[in-house]
Amino acid sequence: MTGAGSGKVINLRAARKSAARDAARAAGDANAAKFGRSKAQKRVEKADADRAARHLDGHRRDKSKEHGDD
Repeated sequence: MTGAGSGKVINLRAARKSAARDAARAAGDANAAKFGRSKAQKRVEKADADRAARHLDGHRRDKSKEHGDD
């Protein structure tokens, strides 16, 4: 009966830790795909917003007034 039903001996503590790490990595990857943006994407969006703000400021009728404050 030797070798018929015996499997590989594993350390259960290490297996649990490995499974927890894998689950955390999968959750992190899912969050990154759902919410994350790369640094380059953030830079491009900021540049677009700055360009739009400059465009609007350049078309103000009264350049002495900042934001329509009286």
